Amino acid sequence: MPGVADALLITAVAVVVIARQFRPQRIDARRRWWLVPAILAVLALREPGLLDAHHPVTSALLAGAELVVAVGIGCGWAWTTRIHTADDGSVWARSTRASAGVWAAGVALRVGLVLLGIPLGVHQDGSALLLSAAALLLVRSGILARRARPLTGGAATRPAYGDGVARPTWKERV
Repeated sequence: MPGVADALLITAVAVVVIARQFRPQRIDARRRWWLVPAILAVLALREPGLLDAHHPVTSALLAGAELVVAVGIGCGWAWTTRIHTADDGSVWARSTRASAGVWAAGVALRVGLVLLGIPLGVHQDGSALLLSAAALLLVRSGILARRARPLTGGAATRPAYGDGVARPTWKERV
């Protein structure tokens, strides 16, 4: 994919992800949560510019560091996301202010990696960023699906302690 198309795809994914992260989203642990990250990974891996031909070891180390940062951001984002069950038994997730902090730290680390590669002369293609976005979304979606699994299914239909007790009208702050 040419550089302009990579940039447009990465920008579109980032805009969609960031815009959706602070709106409540319904979680279905049984759906194919891994499909979009898999498509992004295939798009990233099919490009030959993932590693710099002149500096293969250094570019591989930077790409590995980028993946480690992406996995860390995905874990932090998933664990700072608030999950709750609606009255109808559906499970919903919404990012918190802590999630925004995780994103800010992740962006700072990524910029640092790019700035580290510039003086080393490593050409960093958009494929590495696309692959790390796939890893981030895969980790985040997997953790959220795992966190939501106990809240879905038959658990919502069985009586539980506290059923019939009036629920507060306010939402808990995290």
